[in-house]
Amino acid sequence: MARFYNPNGYGGACQGFAPFTQFDTQCHAISGLGPETIMTSESHSSYHALQTSVTKTSARLGLGLQASYTYSKSLDDTSAVLAGLMGTSGTVLQTAPQNPWDPSADKAPSTFDVTHVLAVSVIQLLPLDRAGFLRPLGRTFTRGWQFLNITTLTTGSPFTIYSGVQQTGTGLGGGDRPDLVAMPHLSTSRAVRNDYFGLGADGNRSFFYIAINVPGGTGPHQGRFGTLGRNTFRGPGYHDFDMAIIKDTPFGHRGNAELGTIEFRAEFFNIFNIVNFGLPSNIVSGSGFGIISKTAGTSRQIQFSLKIIY
Repeated sequence: MARFYNPNGYGGACQGFAPFTQFDTQCHAISGLGPETIMTSESHSSYHALQTSVTKTSARLGLGLQASYTYSKSLDDTSAVLAGLMGTSGTVLQTAPQNPWDPSADKAPSTFDVTHVLAVSVIQLLPLDRAGFLRPLGRTFTRGWQFLNITTLTTGSPFTIYSGVQQTGTGLGGGDRPDLVAMPHLSTSRAVRNDYFGLGADGNRSFFYIAINVPGGTGPHQGRFGTLGRNTFRGPGYHDFDMAIIKDTPFGHRGNAELGTIEFRAEFFNIFNIVNFGLPSNIVSGSGFGIISKTAGTSRQIQFSLKIIY
C-alpha cells in the first residue's frame, strides 16, 4: 500500500527545521532542490470482521426478510495517498504521517473504519384483495401491491484532531497533533450533538495542548510532535430508514401471456427525516472547533414514478 510523506520540511522552511536541505540566506533552496515529497510502498493495513446474515422467505405470508450484521476492525497507518481521500463532512484530513521518521506511530483505525453495521431489508406482498371493504374497487386496483423497507444502522467513523500549527517544521504543514490533557465530555444527547466536545468552541480547546515553545523544540514555533494518536475519536452514528410502496398492474394479453405491466412506485428516503450529523471541526486553533456544522446523508425525500414494462 502506498504512502507519501515530507521528510524535509515544507514550502518556506529554513535550515533550522529542514536539516537536509541547503538554503541560502534568503531561505531559497540551493540548486533548486526544495522540500521533497516521497512516495513509498511501505504502508500497512489489516482488516478483520465477523459477518453474519439471516434470510427468511415465506410464500404463504408473501414475506421476504434479510438481515446482515458486520462487526469489523480496519487498521492502517494511512488510509490514502496524496489527494486520494476526500474529507468527511466537516473535517480536515491529512494522509501523511505526523512524524515522517516514525510513520508506524500513526497506526490506528482506518479513516473509513466502521465497527458495527446492521442492515435489514423487508419485502411484503400486500393482499389488499382480501380486505372486504376494498373489493368493490375490483382486483385491478387491489392486486399487485408490495411494501419494501431498507434499514441501515452504523456506528460512527473515526477522525483525527490536528493542532493547526506547524509545531516542528518537519513533515506536512498542518499535520501535527496536540496533546490530550483531559477526556472531553463527548456529546451523547441528540439535543446537543452539534457540539461534539460539549463546552463550545472556546471551551473545547481546554481538553488539548499544542506543544510549542517547549524546551528542545524545533521549527518555527520551537515545538514537538503531539502525543495524541491518529483517529482517536469517533463521530456520530448513521441511521437511515427507506421505504417504498409498489403497485404492478398487468395489461393486455398476447396469447396466454400478459402483454406488459404498469409499475407505480412511491419511494420514501429517510422517511423519518432523521438528522445524521457529520463530523466536527477538528482543528484546535481553528474557528468553531468541535462544532458539527454539516450533516451526513440527505433530508427526507419522496419521489413517485410510473413505468411501463413490456
